[in-house]
Amino acid sequence: MGELSLEEINERIEQHLPLVKHVVFQVAVHFPRHVDREELARAGALGLVEASRRFDESRGVPFERFAAQRIRGSILDSVRAADWAPRSVRLLARRLEATEQQLASELGRIPSLSEMATELNIGTDELARLQDRLFRSVVLALDHETSDDTDEDLTLVDVLRDRTAVDPSEELEARELHTYLRDAVKLLPERQRFVIVGYFLEGKTSQDLARFLGVTESRVSQLRSEALRNLKLGIESQYEGDESEEPSGRVAKRQAAYADAVAGESVWKNRLGRWDAAYDIPEEPLLPVVRL
Repeated sequence: MGELSLEEINERIEQHLPLVKHVVFQVAVHFPRHVDREELARAGALGLVEASRRFDESRGVPFERFAAQRIRGSILDSVRAADWAPRSVRLLARRLEATEQQLASELGRIPSLSEMATELNIGTDELARLQDRLFRSVVLALDHETSDDTDEDLTLVDVLRDRTAVDPSEELEARELHTYLRDAVKLLPERQRFVIVGYFLEGKTSQDLARFLGVTESRVSQLRSEALRNLKLGIESQYEGDESEEPSGRVAKRQAAYADAVAGESVWKNRLGRWDAAYDIPEEPLLPVVRL
């Protein structure tokens, strides 16, 4: 029989497309679930096209058998080309999977790490290393479908989280908070500001600060506590709602005036500026250089 025309080859391909699905169904059981079955089908279809072009009826082999071999071979070639893991890892995967299925059938549940290690006659540490090697060999596409506790159709890219990325709203909030903190320190009473800057930013000890201020160390501790209380009040007041009642008492009025001063020290555009702006040292230092 002479060579088939292009139309006859196309007709043969269309006629045997169900064979591709049948072969994919047979070989897919040997691959992990993350392997895309549609990719296998596309590779199988290419094998069918090649088989249709190379088939020689004079050899006495039925086309279905010849095509099935070419489809299977094309699928395996495609998987090997896309798989960067060595053959030893794949053999390990099959061994671990077979052992897990056997134990699951015997125990009626998923076996533990120690039960797997005992069955394989290895230590649990070695088994953990083998599993880690296997897990690192798995490559998932970002459009791989996954599931969660909801009914949403999610892909891997939907559930993966970049822990190094900062949410824009969180970044703006942090910028504002740092600026409020800087302004609050700047507006503290002089001695309180001196203690906060010296103790937390310049690494001075309570003894150093007490000697310079000419007070006791307990007084320095008291100043530090008062300053931290004022800072907490001044910053928290920027995130709380407006109070309708006017503050009463000298201390309350002084605290309210301090909070108002913190709020008005910087305009909102400056508070949301560069992330590191709140850490810049101003040309005019907040405190005189301490000579101890």
